[in-house]
Amino acid sequence: MPTEISGSTGVNKIQDNTIVNADINSSAAIAGSKISGSFGKVLQVVSGTSTGSTSTSSQSYVASNLAATITPTSTSSKIYINVTAFVQQAAQQNHCTITIYRDSTDLASGQSKGFGNWYSDTSGYTELFAGASHLDSPSSTSAITYKIYIKTENSNSAMYIGSTARRQTITLMEIAG
Repeated sequence: MPTEISGSTGVNKIQDNTIVNADINSSAAIAGSKISGSFGKVLQVVSGTSTGSTSTSSQSYVASNLAATITPTSTSSKIYINVTAFVQQAAQQNHCTITIYRDSTDLASGQSKGFGNWYSDTSGYTELFAGASHLDSPSSTSAITYKIYIKTENSNSAMYIGSTARRQTITLMEIAG
């Protein structure tokens, strides 16, 4: 028989470890604000997809059409970024490189090969799977756009990211900080 807590019995009469999970109704709602600890809860997930293609012969980064926008709920949140795409090279002995930008900031700044660099020494067209991931700390509660940029090391040859035949995806997860 359950014990009813009233003004005469008081909450201070309940001893530690006397209420267990089985005592809590399965439909009980507990506010997220009542859960303590910083253990990396996923607060929201946003995804962007594209079936289009972006090409470049530039040795400087060029924006692709693969992007997603997220608005963090707290400045202490982290954003986990996961990218899956396809890159193609039109000639042999060419490097193709991708990176992730947060608005106008290259998240791999200082790394000449960005988040991924693929090399082909075959004679002709090469297609490769491109994947990248990163945990970012934007310290913002404003809308943030993450976008994939590409470049080639051989300006005589084009590289492509994406195609009309394949879906490419960027997924953003806000992690409680």
